[in-house]
Amino acid sequence: MMRRREFITLLGGAAAWPLAARAQQAALPVVGYLGPESAAATEGNLAAFRKGLADAGYTVGRNVAIEYRFAEGHYDRLPALASELVRREVAVIATGPRGALLAAKAATSTIPIVFMSGADPVRRGIVANLNRPGANLTGVTLLANDLSDKRLGLLHDLVPHASIIGVLSDSTGPEPEFPLELLRAAAGHVGVMIRAQRAAAEGDFDQAFANLVHDGASALIVVSGSFFGAHRERIAALAARYAIPAMYTAREFVDVGGLAAYGPNVDDSYRQIGVYTARILKGEKPGDLPVLLPTKFKLILNLKTAKALGLTVPDNLLALADEVIE
Repeated sequence: MMRRREFITLLGGAAAWPLAARAQQAALPVVGYLGPESAAATEGNLAAFRKGLADAGYTVGRNVAIEYRFAEGHYDRLPALASELVRREVAVIATGPRGALLAAKAATSTIPIVFMSGADPVRRGIVANLNRPGANLTGVTLLANDLSDKRLGLLHDLVPHASIIGVLSDSTGPEPEFPLELLRAAAGHVGVMIRAQRAAAEGDFDQAFANLVHDGASALIVVSGSFFGAHRERIAALAARYAIPAMYTAREFVDVGGLAAYGPNVDDSYRQIGVYTARILKGEKPGDLPVLLPTKFKLILNLKTAKALGLTVPDNLLALADEVIE
């Protein structure tokens, strides 16, 4: 028969195990992730982010924890979600695009922030310069709008007969005229005219497409904005309804039926955010880490959509494509 003292000692040890496990878990550094969309919509990006952490020595559950906050496409929720992470006293805040950076920046000037930005953070006044961003911020800028020449050229190769190119842009963005200025300048090199329509709400899309067709646009460039990604299915469906070939800035549009996209390899950029987050956890200061520019770009084509539009994709574009959806 077990002695009473031994029995009590055994119980005490058993009770201590979960306490010790919780203490170990609490000791892990916690990274806050602030995303504008849902976890499901950004699953691949988040996997790349965690890979970047792991590449730099941090494995989730072993020596780092992540607290996620997702706005589920409701961007007005981002400030409150950012404040939650600040109150949680996370060690670093990593952000997705579309307003998450601005919400995090407004919420804290002390917690390090590693951001994803689709626009130039210097032009937007986010950082002092790219090489030494200063303060508590660093990250990756996709500089998506600066690829206007390339996108316009690729679209012209897909639709060589198009003399008028429509542009759909987000008028709620921080610099709504900047991408249009770039595209108008690029249009002169290609020998086409630009007709622009802006959208600030979901209800604007139908009229914008009708106006573009009325203006004679026979191809379209969709400039990603703060909420276009959340309405990508609607935009792709309208392009199909009006039978207008469209070039997008991100593969998420091609996945839901868009014709083509050209832009930075976003997964690789998220991996870089993970690496930077790990470096800050190890003691480096965000303001000393240069804002990274994308080094990998992807052309994605949807041949099913091309066939539905009656387009024959030139062999040279098929050879250039990184991914082809058939």
